[in-house]
Amino acid sequence: MSVIKVIEVIATSENSFEEAVKNAVTEAGRTVKNIKSVYVKDMNGKVQDNKIVSYGVTAKISFLVND
Repeated sequence: MSVIKVIEVIATSENSFEEAVKNAVTEAGRTVKNIKSVYVKDMNGKVQDNKIVSYGVTAKISFLVND
């Protein structure tokens, strides 16, 4: 029987939401193996002087647990 585990991570980027999601998966992949999917739960941006200076995401990452 296969088991899927889900973790929630927060990641940022100075360039885009897409890059923030990629950063979330890359960083999680340093310690988690068999990542199968990512679900973006929340997105936010930090604004200074009426310009977005960073993009952030809260993401759920699913991975297969070895049985």
